[in-house]
Amino acid sequence: MSGKLHAEIVMQLPRLRAIALGLTRDRVLADELVQETVLRALSHADQFQHGTNLGAWTSTILRNCYFNELRHRSRVSQLNFGGAHDIPVADGGQEKRLELKEFYCAFAALHDVHREALTLVSANGLSYEEAAKAADCAVGTMKSRVSRARDQLHRMLDGEGLPSI
Repeated sequence: MSGKLHAEIVMQLPRLRAIALGLTRDRVLADELVQETVLRALSHADQFQHGTNLGAWTSTILRNCYFNELRHRSRVSQLNFGGAHDIPVADGGQEKRLELKEFYCAFAALHDVHREALTLVSANGLSYEEAAKAADCAVGTMKSRVSRARDQLHRMLDGEGLPSI
């Protein structure tokens, strides 16, 4: 194989990837098809007739790789009898509701000043300075309250001293 043909095939890569993306609409599969196309083109370089259209030749190889992949996938899906792991599962949302309920219980168990600090800073999005002004305390005190409230919430939600649901 000549180095010139190798360089010309490399120059075809962006065009081949664009064609593959158009066929598959899947980046991963498109990259696999381009890789297979280049592999086949390089391994069968002796079949390429110099002076003919290299782009058409590599496009044909890509197209054939794509159809081979489609045939392969249809055979595999016919053989797949669908085990229990293939059944789509819908999330009922129960776990999220329980987690939210746990959070509300833990949040309610916080001391009033800690609940207020978390509400002002985390829920309302106020800066520490604005929250300190609203709570009529120093900025350092607000930072300390928020930090302690977060730590206490984390401990309660991790199972340390969680109030009953």
